[in-house]
Amino acid sequence: MSFRLAADCVLLLHLAFILFALLGAAMAVWWRWIPLVHLPVAAWALFVEITGRSCPLTYLENYLRFKAGQSGYAESFVEHYLLAIIYPAGLTREIQFAIAGAVIVVNIAIYGCLFARKRFSHKREV
Repeated sequence: MSFRLAADCVLLLHLAFILFALLGAAMAVWWRWIPLVHLPVAAWALFVEITGRSCPLTYLENYLRFKAGQSGYAESFVEHYLLAIIYPAGLTREIQFAIAGAVIVVNIAIYGCLFARKRFSHKREV
């Protein structure tokens, strides 16, 4: 049971990683140090999507599920609601490239807005 719980925790961590890679730039509004963490995370997500590699979290989760005696994904609450988001059916290389493009566009837009906002507020103060 503890391996299954650990696998579910890795699945949640994987979802958090994906969300942070996509939307983490928005956190820079509150914490100025976030880009130092977010940019490498977004770069890794982009690398994984473009190269078609599997994230190490996927291997860890599968290992833990194997250790838990699961041959595949059984229906726990976490798995039922999150697996389709993290591992969508019909994932192709073209979809992976689209996801990578979305990560780039969303993050450039967020950082662009933050930069423009900071620059505009700096000009108003001067």
